[in-house]
Amino acid sequence: MPRRTSGPDGDRRTRSVADVTSRAPWPLAVPAVVAVAFLLLPLVGLLLRASWRDLPRLLLESEAVGALRLSLVTATIATVISLVLGVPLAWVLARARFRGRSLLRALVTLPLVLPPVVGGVALLFALGRRGFIGQYLDQWFGITLPFTSAGVVLAETFVAMPFLVVTVEGAFRSADLGLEEAAATLGSRPFATFCRVTLPLIAPSLIAGSMLCWARALGEFGATITFAGNLPGVTQTMPLAVYQALERDPDAAVALSLVLVVVSIAVLGLLRERWLHPGATL
Repeated sequence: MPRRTSGPDGDRRTRSVADVTSRAPWPLAVPAVVAVAFLLLPLVGLLLRASWRDLPRLLLESEAVGALRLSLVTATIATVISLVLGVPLAWVLARARFRGRSLLRALVTLPLVLPPVVGGVALLFALGRRGFIGQYLDQWFGITLPFTSAGVVLAETFVAMPFLVVTVEGAFRSADLGLEEAAATLGSRPFATFCRVTLPLIAPSLIAGSMLCWARALGEFGATITFAGNLPGVTQTMPLAVYQALERDPDAAVALSLVLVVVSIAVLGLLRERWLHPGATL
């Protein structure tokens, strides 16, 4: 950190040091520019290929509207389930002390790196009609999860929940324990302290994790098509509609892709404005 000195010479020296530290060395600038081009060029290609004149008609087609509606509903339900189950899990991973916690964390975050298709296969063998749990759901209660809208929600929750857990766990670790200890000293019970003190402390990260979870669920493809199939009006979400439209109507596929791009940019824009900045608690 530059040492500040008083007077005009000190100010000029401080500005000179700041200019040097903020100027990117050319060995770093060149690959950075290549990386930006690599990430943006596919989106530019999508924008150039779009049939802007027919865009409203393509988006108002019945299958597109139905797929968008199903995607929004299932992604929202998956996020709510992730909140109900994922927040307690994140607290356990952050605060509880027990043997095997590192292994449990690795298993919980496995869907982050697992190919989504593999996740769908795993769901089939667990919750499918012949799965080790699904067969009993079918025989005892008549509940069949694969190739249903409920199956879409399960597939999206399986893939998206780790994003929420990882974000909230970091917030639990960095939260000020002094406030919780003060509440306990005043006689607050642990669950009341959790609801009235801990959750408000991590609210920004909780919202950020929820939005990341929702966005990931909205774009889920592999696990959904493997576990829930691609039935229009029943299990066909926006990514599946894009995949199907690409084979018979590329213009419709581009239009649907633009919708997902706009939604993703909106989510990232909201996060960047409030929480995804240097020093943010995630």
